[in-house]
Formats: sequence, C-alpha cells, structure tokens
Amino acid sequence: MTSVVLAGGGTAGHTSPLIATAEALKNLEPNIHLVCIGTARGLETRVVPAAGLALELITPVPMPRKPHLDLVKLPWRLMKSVRESRRILRDAQADALVGFGGYVSIPAYVAARTMGVPMVIHEANKVPGIANRIGARFAAHVATTFAETALPGANLIGLPMSRSITDAPMSVTEARAQFDLDPALPVLLVSGGSQGARSINEALHSALDELLAAGVQVLHVVGPKNFTADHIPREHRSGGRYCPLAFVERMADAYRAADLMLARGGAATVMETATSGLPVVFVPLPWGNGEQEKNVSGLVSSGAGLMIHDDALDGATLCSMITPLLSDPVRLKQMSETARTQYPRDAADSLACATLSVTGKK
Repeated sequence: MTSVVLAGGGTAGHTSPLIATAEALKNLEPNIHLVCIGTARGLETRVVPAAGLALELITPVPMPRKPHLDLVKLPWRLMKSVRESRRILRDAQADALVGFGGYVSIPAYVAARTMGVPMVIHEANKVPGIANRIGARFAAHVATTFAETALPGANLIGLPMSRSITDAPMSVTEARAQFDLDPALPVLLVSGGSQGARSINEALHSALDELLAAGVQVLHVVGPKNFTADHIPREHRSGGRYCPLAFVERMADAYRAADLMLARGGAATVMETATSGLPVVFVPLPWGNGEQEKNVSGLVSSGAGLMIHDDALDGATLCSMITPLLSDPVRLKQMSETARTQYPRDAADSLACATLSVTGKK
C-alpha cells in the first residue's frame, strides 16, 4: 500500500490545495494511506479532519521578518519540528512527502531530505515563499500554479482545487437558497480570505447602506477573528440583504451564489474564482513580498477582474466600482467567460499522478 504524507497549513491558501490533492490521490488509489502535517495555530486543525484526513501536529516554526527574540529561538524550534516531522514520516512509512509551502513545510522538507523520502512540492503563488525555494532544490518534482514562478525544474499545472469547484454541480438558485438569498437580485460576495481582512470589512461597513439601498445582496464572510455580535443580518425595503457569516466551509457554494466578489488576491481565491467564472474586484494584501498583486495581474490585464489598492479602498470607492458592475450583466458575463479560460482545471489530478510516480510504486 502506498503511503503519502502531505504538509501544509496556516491558511486556506495552503490547506485547500492540500485537501484537493488528497482527494485526487484517493480517487487514483482508493487504499492509499494519507497523513497530513500541520500546527495547532492554523486552519488545518478544523478543515483537514473535516475532510476525513488524519492530521499530526508539529511545533510551529515561523520565520521572523525582523530581528527579535524569535530569531534566537529559531534553531531550537526548527530542530524540534524536524524531529517531530521525522517521527511522522517514519510512523507513516512514507513513500513520498507532498509540501505546499508555509512554515509547516520547512521542517517536513528537512526531515524528508535527511530520511531519503522523495519530495513533491507545489507553489501556489507567483512569488515563491522561502520554504519552497529551499525545498525545490532537493525535490523530485516541483509544480507551480503560475507560469512566471521561478523555481528550479518547475512544471506548470495550476492550483489543485476541489471537485466541488471544478465540477460546479449546484445551480445558482440552489446555492442562493443555502444562504437565504433572493434568486432574482444581484449578489456581492465579500471575503478577505480564511482569516478575514479588516480593511475590506471596514470599507464594506461604510458602503453597506448605499449597496443595500441599490438592491444589492451582500454575502459577507467576515472571518472568525473579526466576527462579532454586531454582525447581524439586515434587509432593506429595496430587497437588498446583508448576510454576515464567520466562515464558509464550502466556498464553492458561495462562488456559485454570487454575481461578483470583493476579495484579497491569494492564489486560491484567484484560481478558484477564475475556474468558477466569478468576476472579482481584488484588493491585494499590501505587505509581504507583493505576491498577491502579482497573483491577480493576469486576470486584471485580461479584463476578467479589477483591482483596488488597499490604501485607496474606502466606502465611496467601493460603491463607485461595485454598483455599476452589478448593473451591467453583459460586462459581468464577458468577465466570467474570460476568467474561465485563464488557468488549468486539472491540477489536483496532475499533482496526484506526479506524487504516485515518485514513490516508485507506479
């Protein structure tokens, strides 16, 4: 029996492709043994077990951006996490490790390298993170979401996505019924990613009265850390509705329910909305290495999406872009059709096949 360990966590940008790849591996080899590596800090503690996957936790090893006490603790934490990762690989009798980047992956990569376990790496963003820049040097197979990603030996496959997104079996009416939305009125989906985004939430709060008065329904995924008792449903006499949620387990249903989305520019959001044919107004995260603005550039330049810089985002700007778009079904249809043609849809199967090939059992 083939045994594969998958490492990735923190946010949906890592957990979503991990789960999608695990699904594809099980479809290809139903008896496969799968174990996931994560930390107690991340989204994986909820979504990985919910997907029916075994999860083992290791000590988190965040990479400090500036010199401070965490930098002094880094070598000790890394050694501890590598030992924990080696134990997981050994107990699983792993034939391969699949890593999706992030600080969870670095100790797993080091452990796999020292144990001679073949590594498969997937990089979601256009600008690769430090974990995958390190791991790609020793990987048996390197896969990327974007053609522009610079990693040695990279193979362009796109982003592994759940079949609930790539197959889209649910109708718009069914999807809207799940969220108590009127099937006849426009729907704006707002989400700052799995953890939420304060600037997007604040801009929406300023624009909400005007949007509701225009008959817009707003499905707002606030983020668990940002959701408070003040986030209560509202309805305007125009028919506009405000439906706030802390988190949505199946974002495919939310994509299907919406006509337009306001979102950050994480790779998962970019690929999932493009595959779903959902036009997006992107507000890329303004810090880090600028990967989110690069992630969205292809959809924006093709006319399939729009972009607002975070420092320019406010209620007035939001209304000036959102309301005219939702009143122009012809343009929305053009954006949707363009988005669907931009990226591969079969990345999960491609990555699963590559993983099985490096185990030496296929």
